[in-house]
Amino acid sequence: MFDRKSQQAFGFGKEDWYGRSLTQWPPDVQALDEGWRPLVTDFLASTTGVELSRRMTQALSEGKVIYPPEPLRALALTPLNLVRVVILGQDPYHGPGQAEGLAFSVPHGVRIPPSLRNIFKELQQSLGVPVQGDGSLVRWAQQGVLLLNTCLTVEAGHAGSHARWGWETLTDVLVEAAAQSAQPLVFMLWGAQAQAKKNRIDDLCPNDRHLILQSNHPSPLSARRPPTPFLGSDHFALANQFFLRMGQKSIDW
Repeated sequence: MFDRKSQQAFGFGKEDWYGRSLTQWPPDVQALDEGWRPLVTDFLASTTGVELSRRMTQALSEGKVIYPPEPLRALALTPLNLVRVVILGQDPYHGPGQAEGLAFSVPHGVRIPPSLRNIFKELQQSLGVPVQGDGSLVRWAQQGVLLLNTCLTVEAGHAGSHARWGWETLTDVLVEAAAQSAQPLVFMLWGAQAQAKKNRIDDLCPNDRHLILQSNHPSPLSARRPPTPFLGSDHFALANQFFLRMGQKSIDW
């Protein structure tokens, strides 16, 4: 368990921290738009979904602290018919007060994690966007940027702890639903886990309707590593150029 000193290091007092972990299961599917809702409902009713629910309920009954408080928040903020960009992460941040249900994003006032710092650094290099002092990416989600982690929950202090619990089956379905959009989308696949979905995206849109951009993960461990470093990839500029060619408004990153 994280102590009060650790909580304050991330910008939260005790009261704020306790309010930022998952408290009930299952999530409120009815709050989702009509595009995502049946996909999530069908998943939760499936064998994999039922097993995930069993494990989540057991973990909560044992007093485990689970992040984020709203696992489906990315879907609530970015309806399926409004998706323009898909950015895939791995699993939520596992530190106190960090995860807010959007890949790479942290709530207002929380110290910016290293991967997100590199994302902001690449934005500055690619588009001249000043480095942000706030790590919340809600403004992206509201413009159609789906910030989706491969796994949607994690136990506090244990990275990857909910991997292979079943979330990957759901997020595959969600990515496939986005790929079937008639509108041109941009997929930013950062790292091996995200790039593993490329073939499925290609199968669903064989006419190259979408732009698929690939690089290493923005983590400091890989962001500069060849052959496809994240830093210097120009993904944000390439995405906006693509939208302009399609006669669409660019993203205000």
